[in-house]
Amino acid sequence: MIKVTFLGTGTSQGVPIVGCTCDVCNSSDPRDHRLRTSAFVEVDGVKLLIDAGPDLRQQLLTNKITDIDAILLTHEHTDHVGGIDDVRPINFLNNKTIDIYGLPRTIGIVKKNYDYAFAEHKYPGVPMLGLKAVKDDPFTIKGVEIMPIHVLHLNMPILGYRIQNFAYITDGSFIAPKELNKLRELDTLVINTLGIKEHYSHFNLKQALAIIDELKPRQAFLTHISHNLGKYEEVIKTLPNNVRPAYDTLNVEVGI
Repeated sequence: MIKVTFLGTGTSQGVPIVGCTCDVCNSSDPRDHRLRTSAFVEVDGVKLLIDAGPDLRQQLLTNKITDIDAILLTHEHTDHVGGIDDVRPINFLNNKTIDIYGLPRTIGIVKKNYDYAFAEHKYPGVPMLGLKAVKDDPFTIKGVEIMPIHVLHLNMPILGYRIQNFAYITDGSFIAPKELNKLRELDTLVINTLGIKEHYSHFNLKQALAIIDELKPRQAFLTHISHNLGKYEEVIKTLPNNVRPAYDTLNVEVGI
């Protein structure tokens, strides 16, 4: 059994956006309040964090997460890596290093941005991190196989991940047929959906629904949602029965 907790489901600015007075940003529905996108996946006792954005500390506290076995990074934009330092309490509590997986380019940026964690002579209390470059082949974390899915974010290669019959794609704007084939026969698909209008570097609602319709997972959840998609209570009425907008703290079980 796989359990997925959506830690954050918003875009790089989150929702509400600072200074915005639109109906979504002023909504009193907590499902419309979105931290930066991240997910926590528990499978066969292994605890995996997908992305570690600048809201990570708040997300860990809210969801009472006290252990992480590894971090899977989709790419190196700040809304996906800006909270890596906040895994330090997890390091100290469990007395272990946390490995970070991502494309070689992404791993290089993490090493640069958090150079103090990899110094020869480390300052006391820095995060304990291992770096693992991902290429094309599936890899294993504590017995759990992870299949990387290569996606384009405009013209920037990024990663999605398939774990058994669950897959997570965010910030995508194009998935090649070869990679799309890796996403067939899923129980649960998570896919980014920025808003209604077309966008140069993210799927919009029409594009995300077309991918869902082609892959036909049992259930699908939309994430990386901006205020331009609309209010949760209104959007969900327009969606197919097997598709829902995700929201922060939502827990989902993936069927076998």
